[in-house]
Amino acid sequence: MKMSDETPVSSLVLPVLIRPILSQLEKRNVSASQTLRSALFKTENTHPGFAYNLVAGIMKQGDISINMNESVLRLQGTVSDLEGGEYRLNRSEDAFQELNKKSMALKRILSRIPDEINDRKTFLETIKEIASAIKKLLDAVNEVSAYIPGPSNKQALEQRKREFVKYSKRFSNTLKDYFKEGQ
Repeated sequence: MKMSDETPVSSLVLPVLIRPILSQLEKRNVSASQTLRSALFKTENTHPGFAYNLVAGIMKQGDISINMNESVLRLQGTVSDLEGGEYRLNRSEDAFQELNKKSMALKRILSRIPDEINDRKTFLETIKEIASAIKKLLDAVNEVSAYIPGPSNKQALEQRKREFVKYSKRFSNTLKDYFKEGQ
């Protein structure tokens, strides 16, 4: 993957995999953790996919073979509210807090996929839960939009919402293909 190729997995490596490691480092050396965190986040912002490439390079050097999609999916459900604070809304209004809850609920459901994908009946129920959680999350986004000032900010929110819908549809199509292939 090139750094310019930003996918959901590449964008999750930093918050889901690296941030908890930095949190552990912070317990031992606050200064080193903060310096490394700042450098990694700045680099990731400038070159999306850097963290993914870093982890992939380390795994290649260590001759470690894992499915990055599966690993990140599992890990995202284990990220605590405190560890995920940088990606949570800190506004106190109920609509924003509800959006945080819906987002975390969807992440937890998605994190079960690797464990449930081989049990067709359980997995079909999980897919229904995912669809419901996505709908609830989009409803929560719509509620939050009333609090967003200015047309450019509302447009930015709508753009992110469209991207989310696009990735959700891609996910749905991937599931359809998975079941067509008889997996």
